[in-house]
Amino acid sequence: MRLSHARANFPDGFVFGAATSAYQIEGHALGGAGVTHWDTFAATPGNVVRAETGALACDHYTRYAEDLDLAAAAGLDAYRFSTSWARVLPEGRGTPNPEGLDFYDRLVDAMLARGLKPCATLYHWELPAPLADLGGWRNRDIAGWFGDFTEVIMRRIGDRVFSAAPINEPWCVAWLSHFLGQHAPGLRDIRAAARAMHHVLLAHGTAIARMRGLGMGNLGAVVNHEYAAPADGSPEAVAAATRYDAIYNRFFLGGMFRGAYPAEALEGLAPHLPAGWQDDFPTITQPVDWLGINYYTRKRIAADPGPWPGTAEVPGPLPKTQMGWEIYPEGLRFFLDRAHRDYTGDLPIYVTENGMANADSVQDGRVADLARIAYLDAHLAQVRQARADGVPVAGYFVWSLLDNYEWALGYDKRFGLVHVDFDSLRRTPKDSYHALKAALRRDN
Repeated sequence: MRLSHARANFPDGFVFGAATSAYQIEGHALGGAGVTHWDTFAATPGNVVRAETGALACDHYTRYAEDLDLAAAAGLDAYRFSTSWARVLPEGRGTPNPEGLDFYDRLVDAMLARGLKPCATLYHWELPAPLADLGGWRNRDIAGWFGDFTEVIMRRIGDRVFSAAPINEPWCVAWLSHFLGQHAPGLRDIRAAARAMHHVLLAHGTAIARMRGLGMGNLGAVVNHEYAAPADGSPEAVAAATRYDAIYNRFFLGGMFRGAYPAEALEGLAPHLPAGWQDDFPTITQPVDWLGINYYTRKRIAADPGPWPGTAEVPGPLPKTQMGWEIYPEGLRFFLDRAHRDYTGDLPIYVTENGMANADSVQDGRVADLARIAYLDAHLAQVRQARADGVPVAGYFVWSLLDNYEWALGYDKRFGLVHVDFDSLRRTPKDSYHALKAALRRDN
């Protein structure tokens, strides 16, 4: 099975890449990295499948050359990676870990040597445990701590990265982790969630300013979106879906690009935001050069009689991935169109993550993940349509290059273009990898 959308269908300079994150692939027990709140969250019974951690993960820390060879051989233009705060600063502050800085130095040089554009994300969820002890994202001081980390790592690699973004998916850092309790630190507290939502944006703006101060350019923001569809046509369901959309999709874009939070989110969050939060927008709205959108699915939302926000997810009728997520490619075009129209104007927009979990296995040396090929093809069609609508979409990154540690789901869910046997750590490119490689050939 082949992809029907190839490099030739996109303009010169359009960037094709694959994405990963530090804790999910590197092997956090290696190289002097400090303890993170994910390590302690996973060590608490009931939080993570089989209490699995990222201690070894894919052993990318020692096998990065093999993995980057796979990315380059696929014909990718770029590799989106993240840096681990606790690997660079084991205590979150203070003395850097030389091994950590050296690793990211080698990693960036190895990308460049293979013709891959290094696309850096500073933070993909592994907060140093000593900072979690001080309140983590609930503590306003985290903006300064994160700014200091930004300077330490970008003084080392910032001269060679193609792009940089401070924080991957603020909704996951704040709401999923502090209100829903599904990710570290595992809180279910609206005050904690409101403060984390604001402070993650304050840290974003602080990091952008620090990188500008280092003379860096091509700086962006990466948000995740879910299409919120009312479960039915009732006014209550429509209002619930609007609230869900405000919290999930519009809160972070509104803060960064408009200096304002949506009214439907403030209905419940305003009493819990820190004093003087409105005064932080000059920092939060630091100009960026591009926006990254991560998109996977839609959710059908019904009204819930409980406390605010009064939303409940209900099963939908569409085909689903291994995560149980509905496959709704049209949502990607919706968010590309809306970001361009309502928030970013002429700024380039990248699809910084898109992909699916599938129950993949190696059979006779092959992984026949035809469902993933169909998923990618359908979403690439929406990217092309968005471009036809006039949206300046500048690139598309598949999540993920490798099967990896899938957070609270441990090693059960596989998103990779490359299969990883988590016992032997053997890499096996899947059919989707080969289909993408064929589509990216420059002689198509």
